[in-house]
Amino acid sequence: MDLFDSNSADRANLPRNMIENSMFEEEPDVVDLAKDSAAFPAFPALDPDEVAYEPRSSRLLVRGLGENDMDDEEEDCESSARLLGMSFMNRSSAHRSTSSPYTRQAPPRSCSRPSARTMVVCVLFLVIVVSMTMVLNFLPGCNFTRAGCRKPNKTAPIEPVYPISTNGELFPWALLRLPRSIRPLSYDITLNPDLGSMTFTGRTVINMSVFHSTKRIVLHGANLNITKATFKLGDGQASNVTVLEYKPNQQIAVKFSQELKTGQYCVLTLDYSASLSHTYDGFYNSSYTDKDGNKRVLAATQFEPLSARKAFPCFDEPAFKATFLIKISRKSNYISLSNMPKAKSTVLPNGLVQDEFERTSVNMSTYLVAFVVADFSPISKNVSETLVSVYSVPEKKEHAVYALETGSKLLEFYNNFFEINYPLKKLDLVAIPDFLAGAMENWGLITFRETTLLVGNESSPLDKQVVASVVAHELAHQWFGNLVTMSWWNDLWLNEGFATYMQYMSLQTVFPQLDIGNLFLSVRFRAMDKDALNSSHAVSTEVNTPEQVEEMFDSVSYEKGASILLMLNASLPGDQQFRKGIIQYLKQFSGLNTETDDLWNSLTEVELSTQHLNVSEMMSSWTSQKGFPLVTVSRKGDQVELTQEHFLLTSDKATHSSSLWNIPVTYVNDSCSLAPECRQLFTLKNKSGSLKVPASVKWLKLNYRNTGFYIVHYGDEGWAALISALSQNVSVLTHEDRASLIHNIFALSRLGRVSFHLVLNLLNYMSNETETAPVTEALLQLNTIYRLLDKRQESALVARMKNYILKAFGSLMNKQTWVEEESVSKQELRSALLRTACSLKEENCIQHAQSLFKQYAESNGTIRIPGDLQEVVFTVAAQSERDWATLLNMYSKATYDSEKRKMLRGLASTQDTQSLVWILKAGLNGDIIQTPELPLVIATVCNGFAGYLFAWDFIQQNWDSLIEKFPVGSFAIQTIIKSATSQLSTQAHLLQVQTFFSSLKERGSQMRSVQEALETIRLNQRWMDQNLPTLQKWL
Repeated sequence: MDLFDSNSADRANLPRNMIENSMFEEEPDVVDLAKDSAAFPAFPALDPDEVAYEPRSSRLLVRGLGENDMDDEEEDCESSARLLGMSFMNRSSAHRSTSSPYTRQAPPRSCSRPSARTMVVCVLFLVIVVSMTMVLNFLPGCNFTRAGCRKPNKTAPIEPVYPISTNGELFPWALLRLPRSIRPLSYDITLNPDLGSMTFTGRTVINMSVFHSTKRIVLHGANLNITKATFKLGDGQASNVTVLEYKPNQQIAVKFSQELKTGQYCVLTLDYSASLSHTYDGFYNSSYTDKDGNKRVLAATQFEPLSARKAFPCFDEPAFKATFLIKISRKSNYISLSNMPKAKSTVLPNGLVQDEFERTSVNMSTYLVAFVVADFSPISKNVSETLVSVYSVPEKKEHAVYALETGSKLLEFYNNFFEINYPLKKLDLVAIPDFLAGAMENWGLITFRETTLLVGNESSPLDKQVVASVVAHELAHQWFGNLVTMSWWNDLWLNEGFATYMQYMSLQTVFPQLDIGNLFLSVRFRAMDKDALNSSHAVSTEVNTPEQVEEMFDSVSYEKGASILLMLNASLPGDQQFRKGIIQYLKQFSGLNTETDDLWNSLTEVELSTQHLNVSEMMSSWTSQKGFPLVTVSRKGDQVELTQEHFLLTSDKATHSSSLWNIPVTYVNDSCSLAPECRQLFTLKNKSGSLKVPASVKWLKLNYRNTGFYIVHYGDEGWAALISALSQNVSVLTHEDRASLIHNIFALSRLGRVSFHLVLNLLNYMSNETETAPVTEALLQLNTIYRLLDKRQESALVARMKNYILKAFGSLMNKQTWVEEESVSKQELRSALLRTACSLKEENCIQHAQSLFKQYAESNGTIRIPGDLQEVVFTVAAQSERDWATLLNMYSKATYDSEKRKMLRGLASTQDTQSLVWILKAGLNGDIIQTPELPLVIATVCNGFAGYLFAWDFIQQNWDSLIEKFPVGSFAIQTIIKSATSQLSTQAHLLQVQTFFSSLKERGSQMRSVQEALETIRLNQRWMDQNLPTLQKWL
């Protein structure tokens, strides 16, 4: 869904003088010059950039000049118009009506005294004529002369509407995407950061080739003070050039009087200075406090998606791949790191050391370049001719061991799986103390938050699962994203969807003990919840603005992308079909940029089965349209009818779209339902389809193990049969199938297709459920409803819902232990159960948690709390004023990062208003609580009854500070908006949220996450209105 109206967006992006000019024009003659050039045969051809890369919404307005022999006044008008940035419309006499009112009238043959009436008519006529004459004299296209309208000037060039650069000159490019006339080949980048003044100087030398003739070079640069620029063409002499800057598009340019010719080579050298960024993108400063209490500073980079331009001038789009040679100066007590191994170090006359790194052996997109200047310590090992190292602050060096072992094993796995070895000599994994993203896949220099890379030997398997997941994801990017890169951000899923899929697939193979399957199932459910909204977007969707680029980093690109790959793999015949296809894709496009169709074509080419499956035809329906299907099952005897429609949780009366998907429907029945060989496949391409089953079959379960990205409605009889089967024997279905039934029935209730009474009927079987996935999904859904009721202050229903949950799961809750547990799946189950029990103030849970915290506090942390129980224990402790203060003191001294984050969750769960205000402000200030943790703080605060209104007020009052620290549209901002609004369900809240975001205008009002928030509130309101009577009756 395009959030930006194309016409209004283009107009808004024009400089002010152009907007004003357009207000004074009549309806202009709009001409698509690329397609309609026959109408102006004498004009010179457009620059190929403007023909080939002209977006639909940016056609040029042109106004033809008059005859060559203009008088001085007309020339002055012409010059003024050019200075105002106006272009000129073609208004020739050929386009005017032959019956012009301006032709001279013949004089009368005789005179007679006119009547008074005639005099009045004549005067009015003269007034009209004079007025129109004056109007026409002011029109640049036609003067009222004996010659009539001037003919088109056949020699005047056509000029696009260009913006004004910072020095007042016309900037030679008007689009957000760069022209394709120049291609960078290599960069030589020298950087001199000063960590005392938090500034840096730099020199960037760009070697380029001319792809087609042009008079300009346009590239990116943001917040860079360019002090000198030289240009050299071929073997000629370098000469000084003027660099123009257009800040709204973060572009810089050099114009030339003579054309650069196709095939020529040239070099642009730019010297500049800048400040290290104080946010978390570009080349930014960071700090940490060491074990002795001293503040240590460092500098690191985060360039994805659009921030390499903040560190060095560059062609900052994924398709402009080049090689990079990096030189960085530093103090002798620091180290520097970049994508490649260090080639040499030189002591400079000023006493600093300059590290020079090898030129990259691969062509890279700019967003993958990285460098770090810090006082970190490494641990290393060699893996298949690659030196793998993990860097951290010195006192956390021992926490890096698990990441090193995990990364080494996964690197070997990917080398073998893809049949393409990792191409660089070294692979560094670096833990940055102050880092916003979870991690970043920079080629050869992967950067992480400390919480996603460092973990102690005593940490729980769940904590290690987090680290292994992130490492697996980032290593997969070294192939998907780095070796083969999407052409533009509209296909971000080719990077992130694949890395997410490979993350889960690799861990299931290499580390089966981490039991990653439950987590993968859960994230697929959450992706469907988001994609069911009208405010969702297609996996591959149009992206035009920086905010839209930022918003692509969401669950649709990541988890839905991974989900449809899982579905495709599950539907292909044979175990290796999918793997062969992606190997073909990686080898065919190694070092290049691709689009979604390139992937499907590669998979189709290796499809050798007798079915001759056209992967492109099947999968395009899943990437080119938003949402997913609802498959409805109806059965008569041996005949099963399947119908599909868009599962859309629309909150208004809008008609459902006519979207169709090519659905690989899998199903099992009561005669065989558990083993993979029980699974049968039916492809539903049309609105409906039918299949036959034996009449003796009692029930069908579609979407075996939830490998498909669709929801199933079985009808009253179908649901009744499945509920009956589960009540008799829980193990009649796999745990994934049981969890998917729970997810689907809650989703259908939200859609209004089933009553909440039916939901409760299905949940009756939960007293016999012991597996993690079904229990955690049921608890999540019920807790969501509980919090909605709590925020609406439905106190009677809140009490009943609490009793219902404790009754349904009380037996299982009481069976949980409070000692170390090795099984990841059992840890996930125990954590979910006890977290719910303690949040509902179940007495036994509260007592155990308080006792465990007391032992922990009195032992100064030597008695450890099991990792999966830490959040539960810290949350209970934080409800006491005294224990909250104790916990805050522990937080400030904690060394284990995963434990520290759970302490922070506990602190943010307090219901004490003064503590809530303090922790929100502390997260924004970034001293005691690092600012990257603020989205987590807000999300936790919003879960509490006292906290959610404080958080919403905090967001409104500090919005400008928030978008200064986190880019508009970024995942952090998406998280903040969702956390603050997803539990609201009243008309008053809807109006308040709507009013606030409407007032933001360009500061965030058009974000997709805002539309999602408003839609969610309306849906919550609708669900509550429809189901409150049922809840009152059945709870």
